[in-house]
Amino acid sequence: MAVTGLLLVGFLYAHMIGNLKIFFGAETFDHYAHWLRTIGTPLLPEAWYLWIQRAVLTVAVVGHIVAATILARRARQARPVKYAHRPKVQGSYAARTMRWGGVIIALFLVWHILDLTTGTVNPLPGDSSAYMKLVASFDRWYVSLFYILAVVALGFHIRHGLWSAIQTFGANSAMKQNALKTFALVVAVGITVGFAIVPLAVMTGLVR
Repeated sequence: MAVTGLLLVGFLYAHMIGNLKIFFGAETFDHYAHWLRTIGTPLLPEAWYLWIQRAVLTVAVVGHIVAATILARRARQARPVKYAHRPKVQGSYAARTMRWGGVIIALFLVWHILDLTTGTVNPLPGDSSAYMKLVASFDRWYVSLFYILAVVALGFHIRHGLWSAIQTFGANSAMKQNALKTFALVVAVGITVGFAIVPLAVMTGLVR
């Protein structure tokens, strides 16, 4: 679960950086979108890199969900008899909402693919530029609201998950714990703001 989580966080960071190119204008953003399709050429046919990336990410997402399900079952098996009175346990909001956050993120991924990858629910036709498709998508307030809600849930998920993943690899001292919590928080906030600022810019007219 830790390995797949770190892989997905790395992708999210790179994806966020690419999204921010929208602030440099349509030409720059569309050039970036075209460049993604040419990575690996001429060794690979055009767009093959994207399909390889999608396949790897799909395996990572499925593996992450399967790992989460297995760990949840093991936790239930470790305590087959429920507590008569369950005492309150201190824990972060992110830790208590990891499961529902994951559900929101999964639903968002489905919409995001249908909207900006396949174009099934995008208002513009398939031959429109990447820039115009993105603007048209976020010009719908309910899509932007759902997007922002999803990236906030993603931020909480990353904050707790990244901290837990690094602990899995052996960073367990008290001093490291504080540094890890800070690092995980900074990464989570950075990714959340980096993604959320794009629909906000479209909604406020900064990007048109």
